Formats: sequence, C-alpha cells, structure tokens
Amino acid sequence: MDMEIFEKIRGIVAEQFGVDPDEITPATSFEDNLSADSLDVVELTMSLEEEFDLGELEDEALENLRTVGDVVNLIASKQ
Repeated sequence: MDMEIFEKIRGIVAEQFGVDPDEITPATSFEDNLSADSLDVVELTMSLEEEFDLGELEDEALENLRTVGDVVNLIASKQ
C-alpha cells in the first residue's frame, strides 16, 4: 500500500467526515465506520479527483469502494 497516498486520503476523509485522522485505517469502512451515504461518497470522490488530478473517475470503479484501503489502491492504480 502506498503510504503517501494513504496519508493524503486519510486527511481528506478526516476533514470531510469530521473524525480524528488517527481513527482512520486502510480497513475503515465508509458505510460501517463513517456512516457515509451516497452524497458523502460523491463529495469525497470530487475531492479526490481534484487532489490527485485524476479527471473524472468511472462509476464502475467507484461502485467497489468500500474502505479507505480500496480508495488508496484505486488512486495508486491511476498514477
């Protein structure tokens, strides 16, 4: 796992969901641990696209994002 990407994502997730960054691990579930709804995920996606200069991510790629680790792996695969 790319720890530099993880640290950036952890900061974005902590800010967006109002949680302590130390509580966020690669296994943190958006739905189960952060109570994220679909709007939260869309907002997070937009933040990530901007932060990592990804352009627009495909819906198919986003459907499988359940944990912070899933996001790290997706971002790493796009760079």
